[in-house]
Amino acid sequence: MMRKMPIIITGGAQRLGLACAKSLVTQGYRVIITYRRERKDIAELEAQGITCVQADFSSSAGVDGFIEKIQHQYSALGGIIHNASEWESEESASDTALLMEKMWQVHVFTPYRINLAFEGLLCAGSKLDGQADIIHMTDYVAEKGSDKHIAYASSKAGLANLTCSFAKRFAPQIKVNAIAPSLLMFNSGDDAEYRSKALNKSLLRKEPGEQEGVLAVQYILGSRYMTGRTLSLDGGRHLV
Repeated sequence: MMRKMPIIITGGAQRLGLACAKSLVTQGYRVIITYRRERKDIAELEAQGITCVQADFSSSAGVDGFIEKIQHQYSALGGIIHNASEWESEESASDTALLMEKMWQVHVFTPYRINLAFEGLLCAGSKLDGQADIIHMTDYVAEKGSDKHIAYASSKAGLANLTCSFAKRFAPQIKVNAIAPSLLMFNSGDDAEYRSKALNKSLLRKEPGEQEGVLAVQYILGSRYMTGRTLSLDGGRHLV
């Protein structure tokens, strides 16, 4: 079912968020993405029909500004994909207290506040389109934990829990689900040793690419009977 109302993708100017935005707009969806810093490719994305909104979710003021902007410009939404993310380890952090605060600000406080603020817009979109969606991008480590990325893992677990709570709050007008990837694609700077080690953590031992996440998003948007659930994209890693 094609949505007439726009879908927001936070952190949609790179990697998985960008792949989702390009795929959805190609299919005829109206797509709004957020980006944190100025990027030279924003004009190109807007030329493709993607609405780009600069927003910094590292502070409450940044979240407030984004909420106000969307509420002023739109009367209904078809969905929100919470993809904006931060990635940092305790080892590289100069202040672990600030690290924990940053992880929870981006991964938990921001989706929490946006979901509550846009409840009315999503309900309006559900009435017009027949349904509306919230998708939280969590992580495989939310269920297993991580000794090297403790703050990150805890915040993604918090986001996973929000999935259940908002599914209860917003039913039946709004479906709320999560996608929990492990490895989808490597970064350009990842060396051969790291790549080999990462691939061997899953049963399928492959780098599936960003399209695996795109397909998961498309499935959730097309589903009419799933809420409060998580799609795990881990290649059988939980069985290794």
